[in-house]
Amino acid sequence: KDGLTRGLLRYCNPIGINVKSFKKPTPEEAAHDFLWRVHSETPARGEIQVFIRSHYEDILVPSVEGYIPPQTIDQRFGLINDFEKLLMHNHTRVLKFYLHVSPETQKERLMERIENKRKHWKHKDGDWDTREKMEDYLKVYEWIFEKCNEVPWHIVPSDRNWQKLYAVSVEVLKTLKSLDLAWPDLQTGIFSQEKRA
Repeated sequence: KDGLTRGLLRYCNPIGINVKSFKKPTPEEAAHDFLWRVHSETPARGEIQVFIRSHYEDILVPSVEGYIPPQTIDQRFGLINDFEKLLMHNHTRVLKFYLHVSPETQKERLMERIENKRKHWKHKDGDWDTREKMEDYLKVYEWIFEKCNEVPWHIVPSDRNWQKLYAVSVEVLKTLKSLDLAWPDLQTGIFSQEKRA
C-alpha cells in the first residue's frame, strides 16, 4: 500500500495531496464513533486524499476477531454507505481499491521482511497471526464487497507491483479526466498593477 502510494504520487505536486494511514484506533479515536477519525481526514474541495486502510477496517478486524456484536457490524455497513453517499453528494469522488495478493506472494513478502535488513522495519509478528486467519478475512471482504458497493470497488491483482500500479493509475487518471478540470481564469487587473510597480 505504501509503495503503491509512492508510485502513484511520485510525479505529483504535493500541494493539495494528503495521505493518511489508519492504524489501530487511538484512545481519542476510540472515544468517538468509528467514522469520526475518517471523516476528519476527508479532502476539502480541490484536494486529493489517499487513505492507506480505511473505515472498512472497522468492519473487517472486529468481524474476524469477534470483539464487536454482529448487529453492530451490520449497522456499520449502512453507516458506511450513508457516509460515502454524503461524500459523493458533496462532490467528493470516492475510489475504492482492494489490493488482492495471493497467499503465496503474501508469504514471500512476509519472509522478505525477516530476511532483508532493509525491510525489517516493516515486520510485525501480528502479520503472521493475520495470515493464519486469511480465509476468515477473505469471507468478510466478500461480505463488504456485497453490502458496500454503491461506490464500486476496484479489485486489483497485486502480486506484481507494476501491474498493481498500472491498474490503479488507470482508474485514477480516468476519474481525473472525467472531472473536466480547467485552469482558473487570470485575475483582472494583475498586469496593470505590475506596470505601476
